[in-house]
Amino acid sequence: MQNGPDSTASTGTSAELTTAELAQFIDHTLLKPQASREDILAVCAEASAAQVKSVCVNPVWVPTVTEALAGSGVLTCTVIGFPLGATTTAAKVGETADAVAHGADEVDMVIDIASALAGDRAALVADIGAVARAAHDGGAILKVIIETCLLDDAAKELVCSASVEAGADFVKTSTGFSTGGATVEDVALMRRVVGPELGVKASGGVRSREDALAMIEAGATRIGASSALAILKAR
Repeated sequence: MQNGPDSTASTGTSAELTTAELAQFIDHTLLKPQASREDILAVCAEASAAQVKSVCVNPVWVPTVTEALAGSGVLTCTVIGFPLGATTTAAKVGETADAVAHGADEVDMVIDIASALAGDRAALVADIGAVARAAHDGGAILKVIIETCLLDDAAKELVCSASVEAGADFVKTSTGFSTGGATVEDVALMRRVVGPELGVKASGGVRSREDALAMIEAGATRIGASSALAILKAR
């Protein structure tokens, strides 16, 4: 896993973060299906200027984003099995390999939610592990989207521990396309289960600096937000 704020749990000093430090927690996100090339390039320009951690887009835009961000220090992030997670493991692996081959530094995959609800740990580990290997083989990191709004606490704990076993680098709260987004309570639960070694990404509904800092206080080491500029300008 990469060094920096991603590699450890929050130390409880998020209120003291400078704007530049906070920017390094943020994945500037544009996942709307109607986003145009001009929209994507505008997000890349914003990300480069703000020096956020990454730009997160749908897989079709990975080559465009990789080219636009070249030399900026901002990473290219994409989503896998998005937004439902209800594709086969082979499809997720193929999607991951393709994204990494076209420049993705990070991939955020959606779990098989039905397996989580059924308590099928073996299926979760197999699905996540295969995608983790595909990502790592290409030098990318894997974040596992657990879609907290659809799970009870026992299922959240199961997916988080399965993600650790499967070799993931992060667990992530939400797609932002389901019935709810990140909560402080879910971030704290995820941090407790995965411990200090994995990253925790809060995504979905994080729109203000106060929201972001609350998530970091709870244990988030990454924030997924389409409102990155608003978060960073509010001081």
